[in-house]
Amino acid sequence: VQLQASGGGLVQAGGSLRLSCAASGRTFNRYVMGWFRQAPGEEREFVSAINWSSGSTYYADSVKGRFTISRDSAKNTVYLQMNRMKPEDTAVYYCAADERIIIGAIRQMRAYDYWGQGTLVTVSS
Repeated sequence: VQLQASGGGLVQAGGSLRLSCAASGRTFNRYVMGWFRQAPGEEREFVSAINWSSGSTYYADSVKGRFTISRDSAKNTVYLQMNRMKPEDTAVYYCAADERIIIGAIRQMRAYDYWGQGTLVTVSS
């Protein structure tokens, strides 16, 4: 499985960005695709995830109502639409994937075996 994240950049507080994660190497019907982020000096944390087959979505409380995860099966791509962004959203964002993750583990880094390279998002105040 190869994951290629893109779409990061500099945005002002209140603005929007859309991240993309292009996936290849497998059929992803049974996969969960996730987004995590790591701010400078902080641990990597869960942001959002989507069950590829069911479309069920999961969000961290800090982004609920502002971020939306979606997938395009034709393009094997997962998106993270980030709206009303805040300076505390500044981080390197990573996409991740694994097969058949149970719901109870979906927010845990250790549940994902495949990781993209990360894309930097900077939100200025």
